[in-house]
Amino acid sequence: MLRFIFVFSLLATGCVSTSTHEREMKTRDDEVSRLKDDVVRLETEKSQLVKDRTALQASVTDMQKALTEARERKAESDKRVADYRSMLSRFRKLIDSGKLKIRMVDGRMVVVLASDVLFASGSADLSPQGKDAVVEVAKVFATMPDRRFQIEGHTDNVPVRTLKYPSNWQLAAERAISVLEVMVQSGVTPDRVSAASFAETRPLKPNDTVEGRSSNRRIEIVIVPDLSSLPGFDELNKLAEEK
Repeated sequence: MLRFIFVFSLLATGCVSTSTHEREMKTRDDEVSRLKDDVVRLETEKSQLVKDRTALQASVTDMQKALTEARERKAESDKRVADYRSMLSRFRKLIDSGKLKIRMVDGRMVVVLASDVLFASGSADLSPQGKDAVVEVAKVFATMPDRRFQIEGHTDNVPVRTLKYPSNWQLAAERAISVLEVMVQSGVTPDRVSAASFAETRPLKPNDTVEGRSSNRRIEIVIVPDLSSLPGFDELNKLAEEK
């Protein structure tokens, strides 16, 4: 009887130990599974953090680039305003006397001289008064060695048909060249000036009045902008070199 009880006790103890062991194994398996899930979750979060950091760095870089370009544009704008005010100051005497005007055309500073002051009707020979005005302008331009100038001849739409000037194109071109020659004689180096004719193609006012036609007969001296100072110039220059 005692032997039976002992054997039964051993069997019962073995069953309890086996059951406990199985529970412990299940608990460990569950813990391992949870830890694996945690590892996957943490790896996913890490990957997302890396992506977010990369995107943030790119965003910061873009913002810094945009800020730099904005500062460059403002600096260029401030410089243009300063140049315009300086030009007005230098030409104040001629402006007040009605011999010329300063205009901004397509972002370019332009000195406008009325042809009626410079030339007789149908002629490309500078009058004494016109030559004096051009000399004064040239003296100012001679102090600007880093700038280039294009002299443009403009006429009204009244046809010119003479042996010397078959059309307004020839007349406007000869007038621009006459101004160019005096500017060079007055100290502007030849490599910084050019001449162009636009005839009647760019009127300032309608040609249906005397006043309008008078305004359209003019010489415009364009101060050629330095494109190398503009934002993005280096990139454009590289693209041009690749072609």
